[in-house]
Amino acid sequence: MVEADEVLDTSGLSCPMPVLKAKKAMEKLSPGKVLKIIATDRGSVGDIPAWAKNNGYELIDRGEENGKFIFYVKKPE
Repeated sequence: MVEADEVLDTSGLSCPMPVLKAKKAMEKLSPGKVLKIIATDRGSVGDIPAWAKNNGYELIDRGEENGKFIFYVKKPE
């Protein structure tokens, strides 16, 4: 189980809002910290990993819980 330093719940938001909110949240995180992103938009399944890769973040884990998509993204140190 991955431990998150911050949790961002974007449930109910559709593209591109989960990515935009994740971007703002990651800017505030300290290097080495992990952001847990919760989303309900199916588009986030492709969008969040692509956004993380394009911005140099590490997608540590991803999954689905109770119909929600969960992503753990680490900010590089």
